[in-house]
Amino acid sequence: MSVTTSGDQVWEFVSSCIGLAVKLASTSCKAAFFPILVNLAGRKCVVVGAGTVAAAKIEGLLLCDADVVVVSPHAVQAIQRLARAGRLAWRRRAFSRRDVQGKFLAIAATSSGKVNEAVFRACAARGVLCNSVDDPEHCDFIYPAVARRGPLQIAISTGGRSPALAARLRRELERQFGPEWGAWVEHLGRHRDELLKGKMPEKSRRRRLQQMATPKAFRDFLRDGGQTPARKNRG
Repeated sequence: MSVTTSGDQVWEFVSSCIGLAVKLASTSCKAAFFPILVNLAGRKCVVVGAGTVAAAKIEGLLLCDADVVVVSPHAVQAIQRLARAGRLAWRRRAFSRRDVQGKFLAIAATSSGKVNEAVFRACAARGVLCNSVDDPEHCDFIYPAVARRGPLQIAISTGGRSPALAARLRRELERQFGPEWGAWVEHLGRHRDELLKGKMPEKSRRRRLQQMATPKAFRDFLRDGGQTPARKNRG
């Protein structure tokens, strides 16, 4: 297993990124967005627009098992294939305010600022969360840039001020956090489950969980080839 950087170096890099994020947030008078991870499984989501930008947003929603409806007279091939496969519902017509009724969230991703604003206003009137692509003033939520390594997700946001910077930081994080991090997080999750099932005193359990997540524990994991003790014993 290849290692691109040491655990200590990564911890230092993460700390510097957090410091930058805090500085960006504290030096602006704009309203701050609340960082949150939401379970979208089975929730009704509508995407207005069906171009390449909409396709990227739809992909993320489907990865989270959302119930997706797309509203647009036309659609790129990727969205058409998803519709034929039954992965989403495609309404082949122009947007109507009723399209957001009963939805958990909406994404306005058309090439028309007028249509996107209409989606936002319809959502505001019905208490539906809305994201209008590339228009932070008409967004209840925004998409962060995300570095993914299995169950590990590292989200970066500039509050809509500089998506280019967020994308650059995501690329840097992807170089810093290789595939081995996804394997380690899976490993930590399995051991956490085992500890929670046991009868260890709460204080001892908490201390053990903290020890499992240290840079040294990460180095030990890599040294052992990314194997859990059970797999090592079977080998």
